[in-house]
Amino acid sequence: MNDFQIIDENLRSAMRFFGYATGTGEIASLPGGIAMYSGLDYGVFNIAMMDGRVTHAGLTLEQRLVEISHYFKHKTPRWSLWVCEDLLDQGTRRRARQTLADFGLRAISHPPGMIAAELTPPTGSLPPLNVQAVSDEASQKTFTEITSICFEIPFGIAQAVYGQENAWRGDYHGFVGLAEGRVVSICAIVAGGDALGVYSLATHPMHRRLGYGEATMRAAVAEMQRRTGIKRLVLQSTEAGYSLYRRMGFRDATRFTVYLTK
Repeated sequence: MNDFQIIDENLRSAMRFFGYATGTGEIASLPGGIAMYSGLDYGVFNIAMMDGRVTHAGLTLEQRLVEISHYFKHKTPRWSLWVCEDLLDQGTRRRARQTLADFGLRAISHPPGMIAAELTPPTGSLPPLNVQAVSDEASQKTFTEITSICFEIPFGIAQAVYGQENAWRGDYHGFVGLAEGRVVSICAIVAGGDALGVYSLATHPMHRRLGYGEATMRAAVAEMQRRTGIKRLVLQSTEAGYSLYRRMGFRDATRFTVYLTK
């Protein structure tokens, strides 16, 4: 399996979270794709992805989009699509932007998919931090609050997802980092596709640039490696986190484009 396939498979495992977290959503297997409906009227939490390579010899991009659009038509007008560009053959990639626009989708971001065989050692000292798994109502609440603040998600929407018991019964493992008894950072890890995926890494704005995010991520990764025995790591980087991930041993392996309904 190529690196980009490992990254894409892990991302699909992670996105399934939104299909079961609220208790009102669902996960649907479609011809050539998969859809995760959160049960909420919030486009970035209603997600579709391609299943396998997209070539002229198989199900085309247009055919897959017809199936995805038909599915969400009966659920919500607000949904998003994650496309791993290496899954598209050359011809499909050239016309993809126009094809997706024809289906009412606009590109909103282009996060690189990154991979690391293991984390490199820290380049400096990290602050002392008590990193704990999300395991009770208090840790769910703080994970939700920091998610809402850092990712600019309305609190009610974040609460409907991350504040539910269902959210923490699947493959999505949350961690909170406490400094002097106060939660300052969060991280989630998903095991899937022979890799550990790093998601939702964030530090409260009042505690940034102190090393808390890196310390939380390292502790969360170490715990999940202990539990699973999986060493390989993947993630989709934000612009703000890119230099940190490079410093920690990640390299670019593919690129995603995220589309949202207009």
